[in-house]
Amino acid sequence: MSNISYKRIYQSQEYLSPLGTVRYRALFGGYSLAIDNTVFAMVAEGDLYLRVCEQSAPYRVNHPTSLLTLQKRGRPILLNYYRVDDALWGDRQTLLHLSSFSLQAAQQEKVRRGGVKRLKDLPNITFHLEMLLMEVGIRTEEDLRALGAELAWLKIREKKKYLSVRLLYALEGAIAGMHEAMLTVQRRQQLTDWFNTLPELSND
Repeated sequence: MSNISYKRIYQSQEYLSPLGTVRYRALFGGYSLAIDNTVFAMVAEGDLYLRVCEQSAPYRVNHPTSLLTLQKRGRPILLNYYRVDDALWGDRQTLLHLSSFSLQAAQQEKVRRGGVKRLKDLPNITFHLEMLLMEVGIRTEEDLRALGAELAWLKIREKKKYLSVRLLYALEGAIAGMHEAMLTVQRRQQLTDWFNTLPELSND
């Protein structure tokens, strides 16, 4: 890895950490960036590129930048990833917002293509959480969707008493096909209000 790409990858991991743990791997002479095994960005020759998606179109109309071109077997390949320029690096909130759009679009495409084979392939679902869900009879994405985040959370609490509201967000995000950090403020507040109305468990 070139030093300039190394620095950019670690800068990207820092800036985009609210979306989840960003991992990288070599790909076509560049490096793919992924959260929960879903690729949403690339780093090449020291530049970060975000996946093109419908939600980012208004920004890109006003801030056009080049698309990513990589070499594969000696031939140039144009990829649907747009360059993050210095102005966008200087606007951390907008960068995070646009990155969340790219991640969400990639996650939704993965679901459409049938890439989700197990619960842990859904956003926010760790191996440990997958085991908890399976213990309470939630074995597939369809099972989780049928119950909804609240009822699934309650079923898990039957096995594990003390659960946080963060787990509720994670379940809702998994159902919606997005990282929990990308839930709308309104939906997050609805879940928080529901969580706060639950009676406290006894210590027995």
